[in-house]
Amino acid sequence: MKSMTGFGKETFLNDTYQIDVEIKSVNQRFLDIQLRMPKEVNPHEMAIRQLMKETLQRGRIEAYINIKQTGSGNKEVLVHWNLIHQLLGEVQQELAANYPKAEFDPAQNINQLLNNSDYVEVTEKQEADETFGVLILDCVKKAVERIDASRLQEGQKIQQVLSAYCQDFIALVSELEGFVGTYEKDYREKFETKLNDWLGSQVDEARLLTELAILLEKGDIHEELDRLAIHVDKLQELLIQPEPVGRELDFLIQEMNREVNTIGSKSSPIEIKNIVVQMKTMLEKIREQIQNVE
Repeated sequence: MKSMTGFGKETFLNDTYQIDVEIKSVNQRFLDIQLRMPKEVNPHEMAIRQLMKETLQRGRIEAYINIKQTGSGNKEVLVHWNLIHQLLGEVQQELAANYPKAEFDPAQNINQLLNNSDYVEVTEKQEADETFGVLILDCVKKAVERIDASRLQEGQKIQQVLSAYCQDFIALVSELEGFVGTYEKDYREKFETKLNDWLGSQVDEARLLTELAILLEKGDIHEELDRLAIHVDKLQELLIQPEPVGRELDFLIQEMNREVNTIGSKSSPIEIKNIVVQMKTMLEKIREQIQNVE
């Protein structure tokens, strides 16, 4: 069993790149992958998503990929010669027309312009070498492995809690089964006593049994208890499954809750209703936990 909450981080560093990948996840009904990455990683987006889908099957996944180029050999100088030519040409034209005796040294002006960041830029090379994609995917894969381990560790804790809740629920079912048998016996004795008090020797035994059977049938919860026992067995089976079971657990708890509600609506004894309240409380605790199960 795995949780949908986890965190994984991986960093790769060589003479050319520093790649940082962070992945975090929270519970979500379906798989929702959100990528935050620089544009040079865009060509590898589909491969990254596929890699994540192979391991992470449910949850909202937020992945942050940052790239830094480390070596000075990855820098390049960009001189905006078109702007320089345009500027010098207009200056020369203006001087020739209005200041013919003015001296103008293009070389000196170019030296000044080269110190201006509007005309000269030092940038990182945009092209990535042929190993770039391999490095990105390898780093993402290791980060995914880390978050998967984190989700597994958290899932084991949830499994322990759910197993304890399951045992508590089984105890409540057993308590309810024991009370129902005693209740039916007591109910029959009280019913017979009241009829004898009212009618004396005129009681028709066959009619008495028929009326008693009808009353007991209306409040019969044996079928619901049988289905609850089946659901509990299925719950214990799912709790030890290695593959994702969150959706199935959610559906199963809904079915168990439906049976418990039926028991409560059929039963009038306060003792049964008290047990039903406890069972519903326990199912709600289980439901809260499985909302975070993959």
